[in-house]
Amino acid sequence: MGIISFIGFTLLVAGYAWWKTRETDEKSADGYYLGGRSLGAITIAGSLLLTNLSAEQIVGLNGQAFSEGILVMAWETLAAIAIVLTAVFLLPKYMKKGITTIPEFIEGRFDENTKAILSVLFLIAFSIVLLPTILYSGSLAFSTMFDLPTMLGMSEGTVIWVCVWSIGLIGIVYAIFGGLKAVAVSDLINAIGLLIGGLLIPYFGLKLIGDGDMMTGLNELWTENQDKFDVTGDVTSSIPVGTIFTGMMIAQMYYWGTNQSILQRVFGAKSLREGQKGMMLAAFVKFLIPVIVVLPGIIAWHVFEGNLSSPDQAYPELVKEVLPPALLGFFAAVLFGAVLSSFNSLLNSSATLFGFDLYKKFFKKDATEQQTVKAGKLFGLLIAVISMSIAPFIANAPDGLFDYIQQALGSLSVPILAVVVVGILTKKVPAIGAKIVMIAGVVMYLVSMYLRPKYQEAALAAADASGITDVVQLAIIKAEAFPHFLHIMGILFVVNIIIMLIIGLIKPKTDVYVPTQTQAIDTTPWKYAYIVGGLIVLLVLSTYLIF
Repeated sequence: MGIISFIGFTLLVAGYAWWKTRETDEKSADGYYLGGRSLGAITIAGSLLLTNLSAEQIVGLNGQAFSEGILVMAWETLAAIAIVLTAVFLLPKYMKKGITTIPEFIEGRFDENTKAILSVLFLIAFSIVLLPTILYSGSLAFSTMFDLPTMLGMSEGTVIWVCVWSIGLIGIVYAIFGGLKAVAVSDLINAIGLLIGGLLIPYFGLKLIGDGDMMTGLNELWTENQDKFDVTGDVTSSIPVGTIFTGMMIAQMYYWGTNQSILQRVFGAKSLREGQKGMMLAAFVKFLIPVIVVLPGIIAWHVFEGNLSSPDQAYPELVKEVLPPALLGFFAAVLFGAVLSSFNSLLNSSATLFGFDLYKKFFKKDATEQQTVKAGKLFGLLIAVISMSIAPFIANAPDGLFDYIQQALGSLSVPILAVVVVGILTKKVPAIGAKIVMIAGVVMYLVSMYLRPKYQEAALAAADASGITDVVQLAIIKAEAFPHFLHIMGILFVVNIIIMLIIGLIKPKTDVYVPTQTQAIDTTPWKYAYIVGGLIVLLVLSTYLIF
């Protein structure tokens, strides 16, 4: 029954996506990369949520909640603030230039070579970090939910390889041959399904705890796991409370304000008004998302009494435990759609970045739109194969799936955000400043990540020599030996900004930058953007006061 509902829902989504996009010209750049600039607010919101909310988010964040509790909701609730800031302040500047990619925006402010470096950084992030984690987490979820090693008579490692390549090959068909509109339309249906299916997990989980009564289960979960409902993490947690004011917001603003795979959905809007409305709707839903990506992890902690071989198994094990077979198939189909969505979105963005920003500069300067789109598709295929080859090895990540993603992305997010912010706020910082920061910023972060374990090992060795054996005290000593990676992100962001400003003072840009405007769409702002954005920010802050 579960397999039938899985196949049925998956085919329904594919058929609907084909029907909705059959008249879109996928051979033109606007048609393939931006869905013909025809996306409405609801489609944009659904696509934003599904691009972001995939198996790596659901499995990884619930795994962290299993270990640490509700404090990890900061990754979701604070994202709502970043989305609001992007919609109100950054999006109008992007849309007025009629751009297709963020590097294209950077080219207008600095130069063509700066754009090329930025495109390469994005592509590295997509192919080595984001795409492999999406494939691995989705494969882990399906393997656990359907007990595929037993069903197929294979080892767990072999099943992960089979799932990774199966998901990847299906994703290639969607993204490489369907274009942005096919991705966005399928995203909308899967977003609705994921919200419904995602809410079923805590519903059935709480009913299991409360012997059939959800409110009784919620009360028991609350009273017996008070330590899991504290948002103020200490120095040993993955999110010490101080990091919320440093690197956390840097990571959020990079992801929602400068990340090509996210903003490409909004660049496909039929107007600035629709883009802003779509982002605000996504921000409001993002504020509610911890019910799906955090609460089940705490429920799993209670149900399994903290006894699982890996925190990343918490969510798929809970799904298998609480969902009836028919609903299990439906939820697996929705999760499959979410995995495909994130995978598709990143592949489509990779094709866009290569075709639009690199192919014309380094390979064929006089390429036509059709040649550019074809080159982008071929490059997307290459990126897909690389990511499918890397994905199974992520099982060896020491700090959990979600932490691995954030730490790895830190090397790229800090310099990219610094360049975009300085590019928007100043007019005299030259291109050489942006180039230095994009290279030096990555190097500085990687050096800090190399030094961090060295300092921690030295601190633990000194503690051992002093006769300290208490586990809690040792954990505190290890955490305090070197700044948390989120603090490092905050520090390096400021350093990168200062470097660019100093270069701007020493060697200012001779021709003052004047932003150009291209009226590709109506760029009239949504008149309620500030009011709605302010209310969403107040909701987020009130949540922190409650917990």
